Amino acid sequence: QVQLVESGGGLVQPGGSLRLSCAASGFTFSTYAMSWYRQAPGKERELVAVISRSGGSTNYADSMKGRFTISRDNAKNTVYLQMNSLKPEDTAVYYCNARRDFLDYWGKGTLVTVSS
Repeated sequence: QVQLVESGGGLVQPGGSLRLSCAASGFTFSTYAMSWYRQAPGKERELVAVISRSGGSTNYADSMKGRFTISRDNAKNTVYLQMNSLKPEDTAVYYCNARRDFLDYWGKGTLVTVSS
């Protein structure tokens, strides 16, 4: 059974940092590109960052460049999102995604709230 379980969300003050984790199971993690998406209240889901199967290539949405870092540990079947300099507009549910060919898996999300 495929599972993607996000953790690490919570309440943080503006300018603070959080590290999200996504633990994967039920598929061959190292053969999937991994991504983080987010969905803010009343808005569509948007791509945050993507990392290649080996971890050697990453891409970010423009608004996250320089603040967020995606990484993965294929030995632990886990992908991470380090978020620094958080802003109130980063408030959203953050979702983990695994994709390969026509296969597409999603986690249930973890809520990040940036507020003073």
